[in-house]
Amino acid sequence: MKRMAEQLGLRALHQVDPETAHGLAITALRLGLAPTPGPVTSKRLKTSLAGMSLPNPVGLAAGFDKNATAVAPLSNAGFGFIEVGAATPLPQPGNDKPRLFRLTEDRAAINRFGFNNEGMQAICTRLARRGAGVPVGLNLGANKTSTDRAADFARVMELARDHVDFATVNVSSPNTEKLRDLQGKAALAALLAGVMEVRGDTPVFLKIAPDLTEAEIADVAEVANDADVAAIIATNTTLDRTGLKNAQRDQMGGLSGAPLFERSTRVLARLSTLTDIPLVGVGGISSAEDAYAKICAGASAVQLYTALVYGGLSLVTDIAKGLDKLLKQDGFDTVADAVGSNRSAWL
Repeated sequence: MKRMAEQLGLRALHQVDPETAHGLAITALRLGLAPTPGPVTSKRLKTSLAGMSLPNPVGLAAGFDKNATAVAPLSNAGFGFIEVGAATPLPQPGNDKPRLFRLTEDRAAINRFGFNNEGMQAICTRLARRGAGVPVGLNLGANKTSTDRAADFARVMELARDHVDFATVNVSSPNTEKLRDLQGKAALAALLAGVMEVRGDTPVFLKIAPDLTEAEIADVAEVANDADVAAIIATNTTLDRTGLKNAQRDQMGGLSGAPLFERSTRVLARLSTLTDIPLVGVGGISSAEDAYAKICAGASAVQLYTALVYGGLSLVTDIAKGLDKLLKQDGFDTVADAVGSNRSAWL
């Protein structure tokens, strides 16, 4: 009955524009109207990432709960860890609406939000009040009008460091002009140095784009190794539109969902040959098989977001339990044992 009610709820949400539907989903979570079965775990699923103990390796990607208003219910929704944000120093409205588009035939979405959020003060105040639960991280961003975007990342890090389990430097969103320029070797090294200086003991992750060249991937690995980055999230959304069917396919913004799976997994696998830094696989995960493929390609954990638009929150439990079965089927005692076991298939 719960699954049927969830499917009916999803159908209703798909009758309204995507951004309104997203706001309604967050409200439902806050009001306790969405299923929250608690963390899913087992001996095989328990794992660690950057010193954090996870009940399972299935995380929530940044962007779903931008303003950290639903941390408690999301922590109890089956995820092994969650990431909120992105947060910028100052509140900002983001880009003009409409800025989120469902591509139903492609099981995908395009967004050009532009880091809309209530600002670091409001977000960090909520994070400071969060109770016990799965590890929670904050995605760090820069204001669109900032004259020193690298300094913005450090400002958010300094305020948030005592209230989160990890923080992610996000230089890979395509929706803030010239933000991806910060992925260049020298710019990225300088940005990370500023963040590391104020992070305290908080692990710093780095989120990269799927559209990097081989040389750029190698540069990211080198800089991340030198900067003591705790994990790399591969990847953010893509600008590529190859093979899309939906009429909205040419909308500006970053593409997420099923079409991103192969591209992001290849970047992940390549990166895993260049660094021993733990990797988080993101992009196109909508099943236990997808999550398992990311892990076998080199990911220590995974994150999802767009698939929830089509599968609902119950998908989290389905993926975690299905992953447990796949690990057992292939004779792996732990998630860590499976990491990189089929990397060669993606190179």
